[in-house]
Amino acid sequence: MDANNLTIKEIAQMAGVSTSTVSRVLNKQAHVAPDKRDRVQKVLDQSGFQPSAIARGMVSKHTNTFGVVVSDIANPYFTTLVSHIEAPAKAAGYNILLFNTMTAGETPVDATQVEIDAFARLEEKKVDGVLILGGEIDRSEPRPEYLDALTRMAGNLPVVIMAQPLQNHDFQYVSRYQQLSGSIITQHLLASGYHDIGFIGGEPGITITTQRLAGYKDAMNTYSKLRDDRIFLSNYYVEDGYSSMQKLLESDTRPEAIVAINDQVALGAVRALNDNSLSCPADMAIASCDAFPDSNYFTPRITTINHHNRLLANVAVRKLLHQISPEKYDLGDLTILPPELVVRESSGLTSRSNRNE
Repeated sequence: MDANNLTIKEIAQMAGVSTSTVSRVLNKQAHVAPDKRDRVQKVLDQSGFQPSAIARGMVSKHTNTFGVVVSDIANPYFTTLVSHIEAPAKAAGYNILLFNTMTAGETPVDATQVEIDAFARLEEKKVDGVLILGGEIDRSEPRPEYLDALTRMAGNLPVVIMAQPLQNHDFQYVSRYQQLSGSIITQHLLASGYHDIGFIGGEPGITITTQRLAGYKDAMNTYSKLRDDRIFLSNYYVEDGYSSMQKLLESDTRPEAIVAINDQVALGAVRALNDNSLSCPADMAIASCDAFPDSNYFTPRITTINHHNRLLANVAVRKLLHQISPEKYDLGDLTILPPELVVRESSGLTSRSNRNE
């Protein structure tokens, strides 16, 4: 008999016990006579039976599983964030069930339905709670059908969203200082002696883009002169940095420096400079609003912003655990640290200062 298709009822018949006894043995509960426990265990060992998390959950009401919905696991930001989530989840005895919706860059209609389907499947899988990373929730105006589906799921399951809060929607969020990151990185370039500064990357209509761009604009309006023709929005990937930089280089005069939406966009921009016989930071400085893994090993090393994503992931897991069992899991310290400027080679502070002497 195939152990994978073996039912609790069949195990009970083979061991000569009741199904409730089998359930108590599987869930390691007390109040089972030693001889009955031994008979059940012998059947389990001989058959190689492994109870699924869902089957255990039907008895215990918990599967010890988190659902994680991510829009693009190939994006280094999400890859690292999921690993940061997995560590504290495992420490608390929970596994991760990952739903990679692959909606990044897709049309809003496609993205909406894919994510709605994921919500339904998560409920079917009987997960104990859900973490949402990116996707439709990042839009400045998520589609109504998405919000309806999210509200339904949040009514049935604990849900924590790692995104900027939406007005008039009472979900649990863990958010980042997006506008402040755009302001800090722009002020760093201004303080380094650059005045003509552009902005590249980021999809229009996405809250992350809107807020980081607002930080850049505020700093430019306060300390320099904002030029709309220096702003090229696109998306969040290497190729978007490359194409945006190519457009900037087609202008009559190129900017002195660039703020990139993230390190991947910065990397593409550096490649575009190199392909045009230019270099960073000698011909144009580049700095990023969001540190990605390994950007310290790019050439040049990218000046960037550390959002403390490991801390954010821990806060998200604590919030979710507290929703699942407030008596067992204390919220603890939920302080989110402000973004930290990480100065490296690409902003050219040293070389710029030397040229101005």
